[in-house]
Amino acid sequence: MRELTLAMALLGLASCAPAVPDSAAGVGFGDYESYQQSREAELQARTIAPPAQVSSETLPGESGAPLSAMATLPPGAETTQAGPAAGDPDSAEALAADTQAALMAGLNSGETPLEASPSNPVPEAVNALGISAENDFAAVDAQRSIAEDREFIQENRQKYEQVAPEALPERTAARPNLAAYALETTHAPGTPLYNRLGLNAEARYTRNCAKYPSPDMAQADFLAKGGPQRDRLGLDPDGDGFACTWDPAPFRKAAGGGN
Repeated sequence: MRELTLAMALLGLASCAPAVPDSAAGVGFGDYESYQQSREAELQARTIAPPAQVSSETLPGESGAPLSAMATLPPGAETTQAGPAAGDPDSAEALAADTQAALMAGLNSGETPLEASPSNPVPEAVNALGISAENDFAAVDAQRSIAEDREFIQENRQKYEQVAPEALPERTAARPNLAAYALETTHAPGTPLYNRLGLNAEARYTRNCAKYPSPDMAQADFLAKGGPQRDRLGLDPDGDGFACTWDPAPFRKAAGGGN
């Protein structure tokens, strides 16, 4: 009784399972040979699309021009002839030649585009405009003879003008010469030579020296405004004649040859 119940259950499950389709029948059509025949008949009857609907795919062959270039064809250049029959190489080559001719007419070129290839010949090297070839004997010889080249050189020598040197004008510096001042002095920085009087000399010195980007500019301003005898800005509170942190040692060392 148990075996009979199990058999009835298996039969019920088998009746609910979906049917497996025949793989040889294909999907949506009959056998593959019938599909190929109907496909070839459809391609033979299909016409070339008008320019506005042309794809951007690349044409076969050497040109590599996109089909979208057909959109530039002149009026009357469009073609709607049927495609070549399958297995007919002559018709395919004729159609490719007509298409290439129509493209050349539409692009207004006259020459077949050249694809970049390592087999192409090396382009001729052209000298840049304006560069002289006087040092190239072969180039000069192709233009003129040795006698003509001698005359050409002689003409250039006659045009050469040598300008005589003139005396330099005297320097009229608007600012004091720091190098000259450094060489006129021999004392070391910090040696008091001039009397300085004033209240809050240290604070004034720090405040006013901070206004200058460099000690050289502070020293030049110090000399231009009465220094070293007078110190109107309080830049030299110790009276050594050197404003702020300016040091004449580099100028003295340079004049002495580094010693």
